Amino acid sequence: MQATIWHNPKCGTSRKTLAILEEAADVELTVVEYLKQPPTRAKLEQLYRDAGMTPQEGLRVRGSPAEELGLTQDGATADQILDAMAQEPMLINRPLVETAKGVRLCRPQETVQEIL
Repeated sequence: MQATIWHNPKCGTSRKTLAILEEAADVELTVVEYLKQPPTRAKLEQLYRDAGMTPQEGLRVRGSPAEELGLTQDGATADQILDAMAQEPMLINRPLVETAKGVRLCRPQETVQEIL
């Protein structure tokens, strides 16, 4: 099974999720350090759609400029959030994992088991 993780090596949850994926049998893993290689806006839109979540639910607030940019307010639209994430990948909550079985925001890291 092919799996892709949008990973931040400085994040403990992301590192733990990556370890689960590396230990899983029959997983061909692609690791994307999303701060260095951010996903496109279209890819983000697809990931959140496939995960069954909104861009607002995928927004990283802690340790990001989300509040300063007005993205945490009720009036912030999905389009505004996706545009901001595409420009500033620090706004993307992680780790996102995609397999043929779906996409999950793996917080907590055990959530990855749902798509393996």
